[in-house]
Amino acid sequence: MLILGSLPGTVSLAAGEYYAHPRNLFWSLVGAVIARDDLTALPYGDRTWVLLASGLGLWDVYASARRDGSLDSAIREAADADLQSLVADLPRLRAIAFNGAAAARAGRRMLSGCALALVDLPSSSPAHAAMPLATKRERWLRLKEFLDEPLNPPPAMDIGNP
Repeated sequence: MLILGSLPGTVSLAAGEYYAHPRNLFWSLVGAVIARDDLTALPYGDRTWVLLASGLGLWDVYASARRDGSLDSAIREAADADLQSLVADLPRLRAIAFNGAAAARAGRRMLSGCALALVDLPSSSPAHAAMPLATKRERWLRLKEFLDEPLNPPPAMDIGNP
């Protein structure tokens, strides 16, 4: 499975790590998906290794953009990532999840016609604090079904917006 965000925020860019903002819930949410509640306590390199070992990859829908601050609404002059080529290079990929509405809008446009399962998730960003953590966690836990399947492509499906 591949989890796509929009673009790293300023804290993540400064740290050189995905989801580095201390209030971003990504590591907690994905830890629940893979049953690793200790994921947030691990050093970054160990966290990414655990994700890879669990069959999860991270990437962004945008290859580059201009943005003041970290809000997706401030993204300007965005250059799309080559998601079609990325997906073609991952023959065992069964699903693509989008972390937040901006990633889902852009990613679905870029992957139009893709036969993989596309899953829209509520954003893990601290800017998306209106949704309670329990609700976010419940929606993220839907990803478990794609990790428990045998390594065969699933039938085409579209889960849609949460």
